[in-house]
Parts: sequence; C-alpha cells; structure tokens
Amino acid sequence: MSATTHTTKAPGAGAAAKPKRSDAAKRENRTGWAFMAPFAILFALVFILPIVWAIYSSFFRQVAEGGGAYGGGKLVNKFVGLQNFQFVVTSSAFWSGIGRVLLYTLIQVPFMIIAALALAMLLDSFIVKRVTVFRLGYFLPYAIPGVVASIIWVFLYNGQISPIVKGLAAIGINVDFFAKNIVIGSMANITTWTFTGYNMLIFLAALQAIPHDLYEAARIDGANGFQIAMRIKLPNVRAAALLAMLLSIVGTIQLFNEPEIMSVSDPSISKSFTPMMMALYTSRGTLTPSGDGPASAVAIVMALIAGILAALYALAERKVNQE
Repeated sequence: MSATTHTTKAPGAGAAAKPKRSDAAKRENRTGWAFMAPFAILFALVFILPIVWAIYSSFFRQVAEGGGAYGGGKLVNKFVGLQNFQFVVTSSAFWSGIGRVLLYTLIQVPFMIIAALALAMLLDSFIVKRVTVFRLGYFLPYAIPGVVASIIWVFLYNGQISPIVKGLAAIGINVDFFAKNIVIGSMANITTWTFTGYNMLIFLAALQAIPHDLYEAARIDGANGFQIAMRIKLPNVRAAALLAMLLSIVGTIQLFNEPEIMSVSDPSISKSFTPMMMALYTSRGTLTPSGDGPASAVAIVMALIAGILAALYALAERKVNQE
C-alpha cells in the first residue's frame, strides 16, 4: 500500500508576488509619458525615421526602363541589394575624400582642443577679471551658422579683397589660402574659429566643478599656480577632454560646409572632395551612379566609420586612464 504525501507551501514561500501599483503611481507614470510624448514623436520624425528611410533606400538604385533601342524611358527604383555599398567601398574618390577628412581631423581637432583648454584654464584663473565678458566673446563665433562663418572666411581668404592677404603682402609675405597644400589648413581654421568657444565651455564647466578645497590644500603645501594647473586641474578634466574629442571627431568626419562654400572661389575643390559632398552631388545626379540610393550608402558608410573612430578613441582613452 502506497502513501501519497501532499506538501503545502508556506505563505510567502517561492517567488514573491509582485506588489500591485497604486492608482497614484499609475497616474504619475501616465503623466510622465504624456510630458515625454512630444519629444518622442519629434525625435522619431526627425531622427529615427530618416535613418530607417536612408537604410531602406540604400538598397535601391534608379535605372532607366522602357524606351526601346533609341533610349528614353523612365527612371524607376530597382532593388540592387548591396551594389550601392559595393560602389562606395570600391570608389577611389570616396577613399580619397576619407583621406582628406582624416588629414583635416589630425590638423584641426588637436589644435582646437588645446586652444579650448588653454582658454578655459585662463578664464578659471585669477588673471582674468571679467570672466563673463570673455566667456561670451569666445563663445559668440559658435552662435554664427556654419555657412555664414564659411562665407565670412572665404571673403577674408580672397586675395583680391582680403585685408589679411593685403596686410601680409605689405610686409612681404605672399600667401594663397586656396593653394593645394594650404586649403585644408584654411578649412581647419574656420572650424577652429567656430567651435573653440563651444569646447571651452565644456572644459570650463569641468574646471569649475573641481572642489576648491583641493586648491587650498595645495597652496598650504606650497604649490604655485602652475603646479596647481598641471597636477590638479588637468587630471580632473580628462572626462571633459574625452567628451570634447568624441564630439569633435564625429563632427569633423562630416566635413561639408567649409569645402562646399570654398569651392565657389576655388574650382580645384571637386564635388567629391569630402564624402559628404559626394553624397550630396550623388543624390542630385551630378556624380555617377546618381540617386538617393548611392547617396544613402555613402552616408551610412560614413556613419559607420565615424562610429568606429569614436569607439577606438574611447577604448584607447579608457586604457590609458586605467594604466
């Protein structure tokens, strides 16, 4: 004869039941989603949907169909798979543009970051009395649209009307800012003038967040201003430097305004001078293959390259900080 045993779980044993949310918590949750909804909708419309559409259109290309032996016909979007991406990665014009952009980044980003850090440390010191005036003055160029800034500097680079060129010529220095070996430096100068103030604010915020007790302790130990700057301020702005470098790398890899505006005065700047210019003129039909599909492929490949460069820099920075 077999006996059957029944086990009864004690109250509270096993997985704990999830507590029911109160009506007040549900109302707060709905209120939060209601406040976030306008931003979420706009974010989806102006950011998410364009990315999805670009990815979708990158698999299509405009081809002519119909018209018989004498040509003609109409353009239709045809699914071509990865042919647009194959065109991008095998295009010598694209990789030449990448090379120009990387050279531009190597010239512009370090100089701008050093200048921004120097200005921030100057404003954070006791040397400058009217910090607000100088801070606003350094930041003002960032408030000028990039296209307008490029137009201003193209005027200042023009040898026929530029006061800078004429002033240098008066002291025996003849310079052509549109020369082949100088033009990238001229573009870098425009970007540096525009964004140094913006990056300065990032560094200045980091400097002002440093506890002043560290400065007082260092002065009691006999440290001078230079030693405080090198041993306290600089180590505490590494996170700000990483942010500024990442933003600068991602921004410069999208170089467009400066060469596009300067190409009006310098015909040697081709329509494929940078990948972003190549994407624009490909979409307009000026470059072959034309259409939104190849242009979207160029933009997507550039986004991947920018992401890879930013990730590599972040990993390198993290590794250096851990050592």
